[in-house]
Amino acid sequence: MSEQLLRVSGLSAGTEDNPILHDIDISVAAGETHVLMGPNGAGKSTLGHVIMGDPVYKVSSGRIEFAGQDLTDEGADKRSLAGIFLSYQAPVEVPGVPLYSFLRTITQKRPELKMTAKEFRKRVGDIADELDLNQSFLTRELNVGFSGGEKKKIEMLQLLLLKPKLAILDETDSGLDVDALSVVSRGIEAYRRTCDGALLMITHNTRILEKLTVDRTHVMVKGRLVAEGPASLIDDIDAHGFERFEREAEARGDAE
Repeated sequence: MSEQLLRVSGLSAGTEDNPILHDIDISVAAGETHVLMGPNGAGKSTLGHVIMGDPVYKVSSGRIEFAGQDLTDEGADKRSLAGIFLSYQAPVEVPGVPLYSFLRTITQKRPELKMTAKEFRKRVGDIADELDLNQSFLTRELNVGFSGGEKKKIEMLQLLLLKPKLAILDETDSGLDVDALSVVSRGIEAYRRTCDGALLMITHNTRILEKLTVDRTHVMVKGRLVAEGPASLIDDIDAHGFERFEREAEARGDAE
């Protein structure tokens, strides 16, 4: 049995005036691919951000353990250095920071990723070519003026460069055209093939899951995990949607 990489136990969290997550339990073993699905507004993205340590959200109870460490009270920087990666639905623009310099700086923060300037140029160039990303983008300011698809390609570049132990991909397919979705899918496949990392895919759309081997599927409604099952649960959701889960949650009083 693979060792448990991420263990979330009894987690409740939200903003100061708005509880969002309620008593969440989820575990992801090293090398596994998990999918978190649910209707819009279910709290899926919030869970990803809380695991990453986003200071916007406060944990009111429960624990987040990663690779045997309790990270519940640690900041996002410590979690990143521990090997957690979060992609965003809408990556922010950072004027004044060239993409190449940004990538070089973050790899220098990780001792296991340190390399010479020549090695770094080759590594970044190889990844850019694999993702069909024009290398001229590397000299531009981080995400400034990039299209949605280009921003997602940049996130895939970061994913393959950083080789995290756990990648949380939050609605990575959101708003992408067919070509961009294909590139992102290739990036995810390359991560699974070359990095042997674990994946937590957050989505309400099954398109991006078609080429993935999924180990476990989780369903969230109103900030609660209401169902868990094998990959076949995705097909059931694709055919019937989330209505039955919402009805069951309402019957249990979870929607209150």
